[in-house]
Amino acid sequence: NVLVGGGFGTTPSAKKTFPAIGQTLCFVTPEEAVETAVAIVKVQRDFGNRSDRKVARMKYLIHDWGLQRFREKVEEYYGKPLDPPRSVETTGHDDGMGWRPQGDGKWFYGLNVENGRIKDEGEFRLKSALREICRELAPPMRLTAHQSIIFCDLEENDRERLAEILKRHGTPLTEETSSMRRWSIACPALPTCGLAITESERALPGLVSALELVLERLGLQDEVFTTRMTGCPNGCARPYNSDIGLVGKTAGKYTLFLGGRTQGDRLNFIYRDLVPEDEVVPALASVFEYFAQNRQPAESLGDFCHRVGKDALLANCTADEA
Repeated sequence: NVLVGGGFGTTPSAKKTFPAIGQTLCFVTPEEAVETAVAIVKVQRDFGNRSDRKVARMKYLIHDWGLQRFREKVEEYYGKPLDPPRSVETTGHDDGMGWRPQGDGKWFYGLNVENGRIKDEGEFRLKSALREICRELAPPMRLTAHQSIIFCDLEENDRERLAEILKRHGTPLTEETSSMRRWSIACPALPTCGLAITESERALPGLVSALELVLERLGLQDEVFTTRMTGCPNGCARPYNSDIGLVGKTAGKYTLFLGGRTQGDRLNFIYRDLVPEDEVVPALASVFEYFAQNRQPAESLGDFCHRVGKDALLANCTADEA
């Protein structure tokens, strides 16, 4: 299936801008993929808004036209009708972390890399560990959309050696990483990004550490939910479809989003705006407590927040933050 029109960059002061989830346009075979993509890009080239940069992306063209008109124009450029999308039900998301059989007698290992930062800092020496792994084991590597690394083509007798190298260099193994930390990502933000308004990469690890204690107390430590933090509304860490999104709004304050989910196919909603950084942990702790007490069986955090809605969350959570 081919999806079009997704994009998360937004400008809060410009109400005409918004985040959007991609919409399913059609189904293509591998042989048809490039030609179809070329036709889509040509439609955007010829009809996208070139007079206002804030609404220049494809998502705004599709919003203005509607998906059906966009599809008809793509078919015109493609030269024949597009096949309708195939029905696909997405029921979960696998991040590929930990030890997994490849299916060919070998193994791959997904290593969680917090915020994607490869560095040697204090006892944490991932950069040196990777240098030794590449020199000694030479595994092909893949980077994931969750800022982590997958080591491929490992033999059975490589497993112990890989773990030993990582541990010796102070690098936590995926199986030693909490669920919340494993499913959390942040953009670099301050001090290296010129667009950043608030902290993100440097703030998220401490925030997660504080919330891990809350989750442990509530028996929620094994829950899978995405937490994404960005230092500005451009959304580089994809905060607008996560279970929890934290977006820098002004110095030291964040917009708090709830109600997305790990599959990434649903936008979340603004729960609270202009939350001071020192109130983020108590604000989320009260949401976790309400979730623990009122969830349905096997209901995820994002699905719970989506079901009960903003008003119920505000009525039942904010009073306990003090």
